Amino acid sequence: MAQGLLTKDTELQYNNGTDFVRIDFLMSVPELGGDPEQVEVTTLQDGVRKYIPGIKDPGDLEFQFLYDNESTTSNFRIMRGLQETGAATPFKVVFPDGTEWAFTAIVNVKIDSGEVNAALTFTASMMLQSEFEVTNP
Repeated sequence: MAQGLLTKDTELQYNNGTDFVRIDFLMSVPELGGDPEQVEVTTLQDGVRKYIPGIKDPGDLEFQFLYDNESTTSNFRIMRGLQETGAATPFKVVFPDGTEWAFTAIVNVKIDSGEVNAALTFTASMMLQSEFEVTNP
């Protein structure tokens, strides 16, 4: 029986036009999925309010990275380049057991706040443009 899964080696990958490529120095992954909104369907004959599930709104997905801008393949340059195109890009989160959460999103990048004796990080916010497609290992 499984004893759980460590987040170590979880990856965020993007499609560079030909293949999915890992984006280095990922530090945190947001919640994936979403709760459906409640759509009220109460009638005048009902004694309690009634609801049906509506569409899901997972909000923006925020991925945090350790800042690297040393080369053309550094994480900051990749994400800023995707932001500058403004185009929806295919991504996938890959867990260590091989489970994949694929989605398409538009990227926005911001440098996180800094403080004394702390690592410089940045956050890539993703505005979803598709549903999640989950592939089991």
